[in-house]
Amino acid sequence: MEHVRTYGGSDGVAALDVAAVSHAYGPKRALDDVSFSLAPASFAVLLGPNGAGKTTLFSLISRLYDTRQGAIRIFGHDVTRASGEALRRLGIVFQARTLDLDLSVYQNLSYHASLHGIGSAEARRRIDAVLATVNMGDRLHDKARSLSGGQMRRIEIARALLHRPPLLLLDEATVGLDVQSRASILADIRKLVATDGISALWATHLIDEVEDSDQVVVLAEGRVVANASVVEVVRTAGTRTIGEAFTKLTQKKAAPEGLT
Repeated sequence: MEHVRTYGGSDGVAALDVAAVSHAYGPKRALDDVSFSLAPASFAVLLGPNGAGKTTLFSLISRLYDTRQGAIRIFGHDVTRASGEALRRLGIVFQARTLDLDLSVYQNLSYHASLHGIGSAEARRRIDAVLATVNMGDRLHDKARSLSGGQMRRIEIARALLHRPPLLLLDEATVGLDVQSRASILADIRKLVATDGISALWATHLIDEVEDSDQVVVLAEGRVVANASVVEVVRTAGTRTIGEAFTKLTQKKAAPEGLT
């Protein structure tokens, strides 16, 4: 994997700081007082069942939704008050596929580069670099619709890296992929963190994507019910494995008002 140079962060400042964030859709509260932080050059798993609020949180971080309660900062920059500075440090891969299927890989990536004000010559250099990073350099001129699901996801990751962000968010990035593709993509993201100092928040509901060395933020019914190392979460839950701890922590109880 080739190195991906990123924007620098600020020493001692969290890559991502989510502080007392709540969000509702009408009477339904999707997030309730969510707080956690992600250190620079680290990998963390946002673990929660479907419907826990993971995608809502990512939409708030990326400013698809306004943050009305609480604060979100990316390397110290508030996403509401300094959105430009915050968002240029963020790369994101959403669960839904977002490539234009009628365009080539190069056209998809060059369009993204133009949105970030990257000139054509520099864009080509960066495109070659990010495609090498995700082992897709030989598909530059292929139409997106000719790619497999795993290949499309790799191109979306390459696109998220194109403007050299130091923080990468991935929302259920391996949904619908076979076991080998899932493992390969996850390994590539972990390697980026280890070799290039990127910070990554990996949202998933799949226990087998969690490693013992990970920080894990467990989200259930819109609330953070655990935020620690895997070992500490397992110990505190009084279980033997992270799978057992996840089941115990996310078992449905009588939901507080607004979370039903």
